[in-house]
Amino acid sequence: MMLDLDSVRLFVLAAEYGSLTRAAEAGGTVQPVVSQRLKALEARLGHRLLERTPRFVRPTAAGTVFLERARALLAAHEAALRLEEAPPFRFALCASDHALGLGLEGLFRRLRTALPPGAILSLRTGLSQEVRARFESGDCDAALIRREAAGPDGEVLGQDPLGWRGAAGLRLVSGEPVPLATLGPACGVRGAAIRALDRAGLPWRESFVGGSCAALLAGAEAGLGIAPMGRIAAGGAPELGPALGLPVLPPSQIVLLARTGSPALAAATRALAAGLRASLGETGASRANGR
Repeated sequence: MMLDLDSVRLFVLAAEYGSLTRAAEAGGTVQPVVSQRLKALEARLGHRLLERTPRFVRPTAAGTVFLERARALLAAHEAALRLEEAPPFRFALCASDHALGLGLEGLFRRLRTALPPGAILSLRTGLSQEVRARFESGDCDAALIRREAAGPDGEVLGQDPLGWRGAAGLRLVSGEPVPLATLGPACGVRGAAIRALDRAGLPWRESFVGGSCAALLAGAEAGLGIAPMGRIAAGGAPELGPALGLPVLPPSQIVLLARTGSPALAAATRALAAGLRASLGETGASRANGR
């Protein structure tokens, strides 16, 4: 029995991205084609591989077993094609820490599935202004930034609302300045939070400055301050703003800047965009379920 490798690849993408639509985007095709190929693959194997609902796609028990075998099959196929040594594919990514933060693992897992075997992925993080400058100077192939207002460049992947993250059971003292945990004065998220506090007439003081979103969240959850962060960057940490009487923070766009000068680079960029859209979709599902 021969398996269609394109169908196997689309199955792996669907399992990792949790969406037939995102799998199609990463695979450079359309959702109906993915659905048809997966049905044919399931018929060939005699097992249902994916559980599909309007909210999610995930492997069944049989799909989980097949997933590792599918990865091994695709890797062996790629290795068989490499009869001559060739330089590995390199993909340089720059990203705003506030665009990804603690969401890096999920994005890397999805991106790894779509990259060719042996590919080298590099990442540099920073504030959005720094990341944009690196992209414009040619330091990276693609860049992910947060942007408060619409701009003329880049592809908008979606919106990631900001919220207030901090220690469980945190209480603010009435009349006392709100203790802010931020990435420092140059951070756009910090600026948005301060403007919201000023409009609400709430005094504030900077109580903790972190060097990354991981450090920022750790400091906030340790009680050093309350941090304005997006849900992806905060790893899904709960929003404390309503309980603390803090103002609603404005949403901001997650924007992709990219160069697609080769088929391999275009494929990597598609996979990156699909991965971020999948993460933003998970954010929306979490809000809808009250998490």
